[in-house]
Amino acid sequence: MTDDYSASPTRNSAPTLQRGKACLRCRKRKMRCDGSKPSCQQCVRAKKQDLCEYDDGKGKTRTQLLRETIAHLEARIRELESPEHTPSVPLFDPHAIPVSEDSSSSGADSPSSFPFSASQSPNPITSISPLPSVACCSPTISWMPSDRCYADSPNSLIPTQVPSELAQSLLETFIPHRDQLFFGLHVERLRNSLRRPAEEQRHPVLMDAIFLWACYFSRTPTLRQHEAMYLTRATEAFHDWLRTPTKVVDVIQGCCLLSQYFMVHGRVMEGGHYASTAVALALQWGLHKQGSERRDAGMSLEGTFTLPPPQDAIERGERILAFWQVFCIDRCWSAALHRPSLISDGPGGLSSIIVPWPQEIMEYTVENFSDLAHLNTVQAFLAHQIQVPVLAGGFSNFALRAKASALFDLAAKVASSWNTPGVGLTQMSEQDTLSVEDSITRFIASLIPVHQLAALHSSDKHHLIVVHTLAQAALIRLFYHRAEVDRLWNEKCVLAARGMLLVIGQVSDMDIEFLDPIVGCCWASAAHVFIREMAQMESWSPAASNELGSHVGSITTTLSRLSMTFPLAGIVSWWLCHMANRVLTTFLQAFWPPDYNHPLAWLDLVTFSTERLS
Repeated sequence: MTDDYSASPTRNSAPTLQRGKACLRCRKRKMRCDGSKPSCQQCVRAKKQDLCEYDDGKGKTRTQLLRETIAHLEARIRELESPEHTPSVPLFDPHAIPVSEDSSSSGADSPSSFPFSASQSPNPITSISPLPSVACCSPTISWMPSDRCYADSPNSLIPTQVPSELAQSLLETFIPHRDQLFFGLHVERLRNSLRRPAEEQRHPVLMDAIFLWACYFSRTPTLRQHEAMYLTRATEAFHDWLRTPTKVVDVIQGCCLLSQYFMVHGRVMEGGHYASTAVALALQWGLHKQGSERRDAGMSLEGTFTLPPPQDAIERGERILAFWQVFCIDRCWSAALHRPSLISDGPGGLSSIIVPWPQEIMEYTVENFSDLAHLNTVQAFLAHQIQVPVLAGGFSNFALRAKASALFDLAAKVASSWNTPGVGLTQMSEQDTLSVEDSITRFIASLIPVHQLAALHSSDKHHLIVVHTLAQAALIRLFYHRAEVDRLWNEKCVLAARGMLLVIGQVSDMDIEFLDPIVGCCWASAAHVFIREMAQMESWSPAASNELGSHVGSITTTLSRLSMTFPLAGIVSWWLCHMANRVLTTFLQAFWPPDYNHPLAWLDLVTFSTERLS
């Protein structure tokens, strides 16, 4: 600390660095560079020493060499594709996608019939070149896979095994985003598995789903264009698995990743299909009974669907995390899509959930498990009747997300029992509503306050943004329909929507691409509340309408930022703007200028109405 303080005057008083002497990273970011070698202080502080490069004219930088390599390869491809040139050596593309009549039956082609396809997303991807990404282009990497890497069919050019170097690169791209998809695996084991023989690696359904998301998150056109290929590989691997089921937990996690991929592209039917498949497999193989030492004998088929004992504590922890990944997807997306959840979690018997709350994967390396052999985990949390000891867990980021998901689904179920406007509440349903409200309120009070999230580590902040979002969405869902006829419930609903605004206010541009995609649907629920408030105004109030319009604008703006990562958010944002525009148009008929013909610029309408009425 003393050295840094004493050095600061020296840096400030140092002469300005000669033009062209700053490192390439500082030039790109327009930051002040001190020109230190091998790494400047700006790059050292940002922990980007490996990206600190200088172009001093004495030699080519690594980036320039890579660009020249790419240009050379592209020229070679054009030469080989020229009809006048007959290549003496066949050139294989490990990312090539076969085009045949048989491919029409694959799972990757069927989605085209649905309305919200990937090609219709707000940010379509343009194919540029079937080359690996710059990060993967290394002189030591061979992009010529051996013959055994290909399927037996002579018409198929899809490699059955991804080159090791490419697989490692894709995995490293995926790892920073694993938490937002509630994906829990021991990272080092996953890395090491890629170096083992094919039969000892993770199941292709899981690995191809990981590679699919890696291409998606990479934002590199040369990788993004290969999403369809990895999607085809994953879906076909799942169909093959049905004939010879092995590595069940891997397949369940792969189905979860496929479900989320389809959901964020608006392909809800396919997303729901893989989500229900993951639920069915998790329940069939007993992942919801991991706290119990035995399973009921039942029919003689019981042994067919029994997982072997975990080899160690890490594998047991991965199974626990796999179940809660399925649970959260089922609970959150079912509530968001207004459909019943598939994991019933009854008070006892076959449907009860007896699994310890999830923990960070590193906790399992030291065998930090809780004894919950007779505890119905979710029911105990919701009922507030069992005092769960501290050793039972339930305080990790994953556990908080699981609890918030359970509350979100519970609020949706209670609200659906009286969601018809004008129908009075029975005494029992009102008690249930108040009980759920109390549970959600107590849960929010136990969390780190929203205004303190900025001080947290980025990973913790991302988790808690999702948790707070789900909790506020649960309150909105609980109050929304009844608020139409009850003023007190309406005030509670608006208060929850304002609470959602506070959460959204903590989301920075750096956070957007690391959030669970479910937040988009939850944020939209708050915008619905404000739009309804505008529609129910008894008289036109410029100040009130401007405030409500500003709230809706904040939400749609954040959704638009989120759509850069998840296209579904862009669809939701557009629909909210359309709804708000219709409401404002109704109020502004008397004040609409004849030459105003911009129907979707509803925020401009709010500004115009305020100026006109004032």
